[in-house]
Amino acid sequence: MLKTILTGLLWWGTLGAQSLTIGGDIPQPLTLSKEDLAKMPRSSVSWSEHGPAVNYEGVLLYEVLKAAGAPLDKQLSGKALATYVLADAKDGYEVVFTLPEVDPAFTDSKILVADTVNGQALGEKQGPFRIVVAQDKKGARSIRMLEKLTVVRLRK
Repeated sequence: MLKTILTGLLWWGTLGAQSLTIGGDIPQPLTLSKEDLAKMPRSSVSWSEHGPAVNYEGVLLYEVLKAAGAPLDKQLSGKALATYVLADAKDGYEVVFTLPEVDPAFTDSKILVADTVNGQALGEKQGPFRIVVAQDKKGARSIRMLEKLTVVRLRK
């Protein structure tokens, strides 16, 4: 009985996780809460996954990675160009982004770490965090239930 209760509490604690971890080959690993993300520079994108377009708001992935010290801006050259970000979801789904496709000096694309949709917090099936890649023709990299970002440098 006690084992069942403890297992349930552990499961509930995982279900209720409200933070995003940024780690890997970066100088300043971070764990961001919803409140931390709300204090960062905000951006929004309009995107239609299945049906009418909705408005997602959050922080550009660029800003999140910059806060963790990822090699962006003038540091994104040479060997740093072979760096990628692995995004992990609570359900085990994973997607990859290269740093050049995140950095505004290389692209006009907006990759958003969203925490709201149409002004409301993301629901349980989407959040608490979600990456939205509005420019992708398919929605496969717009990962729901985002929990962790890992920066991986292939050339050091």
